[in-house]
Amino acid sequence: MNTDKYIFMLEIGVRDYELDSEGIVNNAIYLHYLEHTRHAFVKREGIPFGSLTSDGLIPVVKRMTIDYHTPLRSGDVMLSALWVEREGARFIFHQDIFKKPGAEPVVSAVVTIVCMEKNGRINRGDDLAARIAKYLDRI
Repeated sequence: MNTDKYIFMLEIGVRDYELDSEGIVNNAIYLHYLEHTRHAFVKREGIPFGSLTSDGLIPVVKRMTIDYHTPLRSGDVMLSALWVEREGARFIFHQDIFKKPGAEPVVSAVVTIVCMEKNGRINRGDDLAARIAKYLDRI
């Protein structure tokens, strides 16, 4: 696993209640892992997610593509990693989850975020871009 491109990594442990009847993590739970990682990233940057809405910035998922590579099971530990780029009004989060200890690929996702105004209109997201500017020109 080449970690150079990632700007944030988070270790997460699988909990028993996240498993389906086959004893593997339910596919929908990975969406939670990915979202938790994005929220932890903005929190680390001093942007508590709850404050975004009160500041008039409402980031929402517009599109998500996800590829599942190998399942996780009870007791597994994963490393959830991301990097971000901007395309116009869209923020593209590239997220990968790896199973520890060998960094086996588990999930690859591309998550497109747009910023809404309180009236429901999409804006360019310049406020969010300013808050994470140091990461947007890396790639």
